[in-house]
Amino acid sequence: MAFLGAIFDVDGVLVDSPHEPAWRDALRELMEGDWADIAGRTSWTPEAFTSEVYQRELSGKPRMSGARSALAYFGVPDLERRSQEYADRKQRKIVALIEAGAFEAFPDALRFFLAVRAAGVPTAAASSSKNAGLMLRRIRLDTFVREHELATDGITTGLTLADALDVDISGRDFEHGKPAPDIFLAAAEELRAPAARCFVVEDAPSGVAAAKAGGMAALGVARADDAELLAGERADVVVGSLDEVDLTELAAGRLHRRGA
Repeated sequence: MAFLGAIFDVDGVLVDSPHEPAWRDALRELMEGDWADIAGRTSWTPEAFTSEVYQRELSGKPRMSGARSALAYFGVPDLERRSQEYADRKQRKIVALIEAGAFEAFPDALRFFLAVRAAGVPTAAASSSKNAGLMLRRIRLDTFVREHELATDGITTGLTLADALDVDISGRDFEHGKPAPDIFLAAAEELRAPAARCFVVEDAPSGVAAAKAGGMAALGVARADDAELLAGERADVVVGSLDEVDLTELAAGRLHRRGA
């Protein structure tokens, strides 16, 4: 049975966003500045904040949930107060980076998005980030299609990735963030598609867990050498690039890697 909905996370899936450096730099500034008096009582060092830590503790989660998780991981005391300060500092950094254009869309993701769209599968963006919409509105699909000499498929001048989506619920507040399935179930509802007939594209273990908790198929994109983490959350298939997805199988309602 064909898929009736494709739900995309944004950060790390569609966009190579600056969230990881924003989180890392915000914590370094605090530990070397206002929090220098407690830094020695934590496990934090600049080298300890790895991409693996980002993927496991922060990626895919709402801002405050991610801040708490990261500070708990490093054993930072007075967690609630410091989580708010950390989250606020990170937000100022990410907005400045986005406004400066310090991000780009993944070419494989745009090719895959266009293929899904051409197959007639309705699409939704469902990111926990309140900054996702700002990035989606700055990604020009018309420019990408022209530069890569792709079939136009109705891509008109001025069309952005935000314009091409059928639904965008990124940044909305839900009672439960990922790994709870609330955000993906809401996306499926707005697509008017049964959850079981949707697939979710995620790069974060918490996002894959959320998709599976919602009864959806999960396509994991291992952009951070984290294929085992994604597979551990029961992703239906894990790829290093969305170019690896078998589009013929996808059109038939199945997730497979090419040549598998």
